[in-house]
Amino acid sequence: MSFRIGNGFDVHAFGAGDHVTLGGVRIAHSYGLVAHSDGDVVIHALCDAIFGALALGDIGKHFPPSDERWRDADSRQFLRHAVLLMTQHGYALGNADVTVICESPKIGPHAQAMRENLAADLECELGRISVKATTTEKLGFTGRGEGVAAQACVLLERR
Repeated sequence: MSFRIGNGFDVHAFGAGDHVTLGGVRIAHSYGLVAHSDGDVVIHALCDAIFGALALGDIGKHFPPSDERWRDADSRQFLRHAVLLMTQHGYALGNADVTVICESPKIGPHAQAMRENLAADLECELGRISVKATTTEKLGFTGRGEGVAAQACVLLERR
């Protein structure tokens, strides 16, 4: 198969804290994210998209929340592991498209830094990475300001 497509989705609720980490960027916020690791929904969704494209399960299979090694872990190491598996299976990233779904924090001011982090970890050109945001117009848990979600889609190309 020359191409593989994967999609991923992740969500974390707001809790105590003074920042959120999204796309590997620490963003000051009035809340933190409740999670076993750093709660980076952008990277978690992206990992799931890569694992899905490779038919290798999901992030919980590779980094189970029951394993204390991953408590408060930097999710960028999860993404680097996904890239290693992608390479071992003979694929490279064609492109990745990520949408962050939240009312706050504002993503626009941080999108470029997120793209740069993701491109570095995915070992690709910046032009292959898209990060954008949307709200849910005050509907649902994100609209009520209860948390953050992200969805990601990737295209993998046979090397």
